[in-house]
Amino acid sequence: MKGLLKFITCGSVDDGKSTLIGHMLYDAKLLFADQEKALELESKVGSRAGEIDYSLLLDGLTAEREQGITIDVAYRYFTTEKRSFIVADTPGHEEYTRNMAVGASYADLAIILADATKGIVPQTKRHARICSLMGIKHFILAINKMDLVGFDQKRFQAIKDEFLQMTYQMNLDGIQVIPVSATNGDNITTHSTNTLWYKGPALLPYLEKIDTHTEEAQEEFILPIQRVSRPNHDFRGFQGQVAAGGIRIGDELMVLPSKEKANVTSILTTDQTTERAHYGKPVTIQLNREVDVSRGCVLTTSDQIHVTDMFTATLLWMDDTELIEGRNYLIKLGTLTLPGTVMSIKHKIDINTGKEIPSDRIFKNELITCDISLAEKAVFDTFAHNKTLGSFILIDRVSNTTSACGIIKYPLRRSTNVIWQETDVSQEIRAKQKQQTPLTIWFTGLSGSGKSTLANEVEKRLVTLGHHTMLLDGDNVRHGLNKDLGFKEGDRVENIRRIAEVAKLMNEAGLITIASFISPYQNDRQQANDIIGSKYIEIYVSTPLEECEKRDVKGLYQKARAGEIPNFTGISSPYEVPVQPHLTIDTSEYSIEEATELILKAVLEAVQT
Repeated sequence: MKGLLKFITCGSVDDGKSTLIGHMLYDAKLLFADQEKALELESKVGSRAGEIDYSLLLDGLTAEREQGITIDVAYRYFTTEKRSFIVADTPGHEEYTRNMAVGASYADLAIILADATKGIVPQTKRHARICSLMGIKHFILAINKMDLVGFDQKRFQAIKDEFLQMTYQMNLDGIQVIPVSATNGDNITTHSTNTLWYKGPALLPYLEKIDTHTEEAQEEFILPIQRVSRPNHDFRGFQGQVAAGGIRIGDELMVLPSKEKANVTSILTTDQTTERAHYGKPVTIQLNREVDVSRGCVLTTSDQIHVTDMFTATLLWMDDTELIEGRNYLIKLGTLTLPGTVMSIKHKIDINTGKEIPSDRIFKNELITCDISLAEKAVFDTFAHNKTLGSFILIDRVSNTTSACGIIKYPLRRSTNVIWQETDVSQEIRAKQKQQTPLTIWFTGLSGSGKSTLANEVEKRLVTLGHHTMLLDGDNVRHGLNKDLGFKEGDRVENIRRIAEVAKLMNEAGLITIASFISPYQNDRQQANDIIGSKYIEIYVSTPLEECEKRDVKGLYQKARAGEIPNFTGISSPYEVPVQPHLTIDTSEYSIEEATELILKAVLEAVQT
């Protein structure tokens, strides 16, 4: 029997994906008697006038059955005499493309369906490119509903030619095109007499014999560490799933990112000791000496894995909100999760032609190439060399939803060529000289809320108490450092990133930095916190919009209401209320003196700790 085959069915909505797999299971007699009976009974009240609706085997959600579409990924395990299979039946609707991408990430082969009456449509092309992005090298194009075009060979050939032309540059290992009728069963398990002109295999026999094996068991051993097991003081094991290669007791391993070396003294799979382990196995490894290893580290015999903090990647953007350059996310890379930033969008990829199109605005379901910067150096590989260390997801830091999935194309040399220069005079020395603890006080709130007034008062009081400070005000900074930035969302993101970096440098100088910026987005304030570090105090000046408009010292709200100022926070652009600020102050309820005292109390407590 051949090894397990994991495959995905995909394509546009209503192309017949669930029906195809359901009919295959039914005809191949791969259903239990009760499943078969339930299918026949449910079909009598279905949408096919009493005839068997094979899609019911895969579409389990009520909404799926009501609408006649697949919404979630349906996994089905089955076995024939020749092979075992896991199929992921994925949704075709554009709204659920992220679910389709999840299914593709686990597959070795893709069955892409096309409706013979419609041909290759945009979603067919999108799914094909996503499958290629996820590293699938074997495609089956199942041209379905051939019965509706009279099993016309010319129609079949035209769709086949268009698909082969579209996938020409995807560097696939194999493409098989099969004419089928998912409803009637033509060419699904056996050859159909309706397509005597087709000389290729039926679908199931082809799946049973195809070899999708790729040489994952390369010479270099790679083990991303998921957990350090220490049940008692005598045992310390490093656990994970082998991502490449094999290992034996006695082999020397290198720990990344530290590059320490040690030898393997024992290997356990579950609770059994073994002499060796290979690709795909979950293992616990013990080493002959104490080394610094934690979750996110990698044990390897390879010297080709990268340890750096920048790379170029291809992304499938899956968020409802558009992608903005400079936006900060959590990046799950291998077994490591850390903050990262989409530094620049190089181009998006046309789903029809595969051509690169310049763009600075990216929307849901678009494919792009971009540069990503990590908050610290991490261990990764290119996707072409290792899928585990070469793939990642972006997680929205506020909603905790997956915003994108991606693959790493190559590391950026600039990150390894630019090395932090250590100086003899450290932050600690500068802080000791000034007899204070450096920190950043970050004021956020609507225009007119009183941020600048409070920041000014707090700085005066701190200086009176003998502290060394620097005030960074939003308008003042835009006269110089950020003169080139406008007020679109992308410019606002970059504005805050630059200020955070400046505040960090001021803290390095031993200063107490006071930053007064609207900073309307929670993601950007979180990024500022990440950049600056633990000595970050967020003050939310929560003065209501109505009060801010009454004050309107600069006349900005009046202009915004008149449409003279686009993208004005609170009017035509949103303000995201801080989730957990250190202090919330409403200047319509407190006097300047009272508010200043409250802020100083919080600041002085932080300075003294």
